[in-house]
Amino acid sequence: MNLLIVKLSAIGDVIHTLPSLAALRRLYPEAHITWVVEEAAADLVLGHPLLDRVLIFRRKKWIADLRKGRFQAVRREAGEFIAQLRDRRYDLVIDFHGLLKSSLVVFLSKGKRKLGYDSWQELSKLFLNEKIPEDMNKHAVDRYLDFPRHLGAKPAPAEFILPCPAQAQVKSEALLARLGLEKKKYIAVNPVALWETKLWDDAKFAKLADSIAGKLKIPVVFTGRDKETLDKITAKMSTKGINIGGQTTLPELANIYKNARAVITTDSGPMHLAAAVGVPVIALFGPTDPARTGPYGAGHTVIRAGLSCSPCLLKKCESRQCMEAISPEQVFAAVEKLVDGE
Repeated sequence: MNLLIVKLSAIGDVIHTLPSLAALRRLYPEAHITWVVEEAAADLVLGHPLLDRVLIFRRKKWIADLRKGRFQAVRREAGEFIAQLRDRRYDLVIDFHGLLKSSLVVFLSKGKRKLGYDSWQELSKLFLNEKIPEDMNKHAVDRYLDFPRHLGAKPAPAEFILPCPAQAQVKSEALLARLGLEKKKYIAVNPVALWETKLWDDAKFAKLADSIAGKLKIPVVFTGRDKETLDKITAKMSTKGINIGGQTTLPELANIYKNARAVITTDSGPMHLAAAVGVPVIALFGPTDPARTGPYGAGHTVIRAGLSCSPCLLKKCESRQCMEAISPEQVFAAVEKLVDGE
């Protein structure tokens, strides 16, 4: 049997789909399973022990190249992708994404059985011949698990399996050693998020980190892609702030989080990565709903202001009161409770 998974992005969404991959592998142990993903989240599935092949859909690169007039290069690369996509006859294609871009991949694959949500979002259901209802009251992990359940998988706890290249483990542990950090004796902080409405104030992150380092005597490590953004936070600190922004791949970051005592984070891909590796997460939520996209599993703490307008799911807001109302003292209390309870 040939099975194709289509889940293109983003980091958190791909992580949410990993338990479904595990369930599908248990259901079809002899199947050849391919996953189509975009570049940003590719490291989460490349070399995955439950996958036979990963195809990278370089949509953003092609759009950028088209804007630069590189038509022949895009035509060649897109043609190669389609050829790879069609070199197997897929018995089952599952569209976990449910958008126009994923529907295009489903259409191009020429799969026999095309399964997805019964949704008109971006007309995605037009490209399917088998549909299931989408229950938006469930957490995304459980919502995606409805696909393997529909196919006959037995109920089982969600299993997050991430690829763990030996090189990533060596590099992340060397980084910790170079910084003088011992396993389970530091706290990682991810202050970044893609939506501006999910962001917390830099000065509050600095004050929180100072409290952790000063009162609890636990080093604080800031993580994220943008080192300059993190520099602005650590510059406001009176204690030593450690900034490893831009120094890790996703597998390396997963290992950094796994070895942390806890991870403090905005609602973001790194939040889901931390939850997936089993570290306690303290998550700051504003415009989004933690019941649907919060850190999955037990042992996590969600901090919200509880305003009547939240969750609004807005990416822009003039006041951002739902995040502004969260104080460093609230978050520190959650950290202290977690440390004291160990």
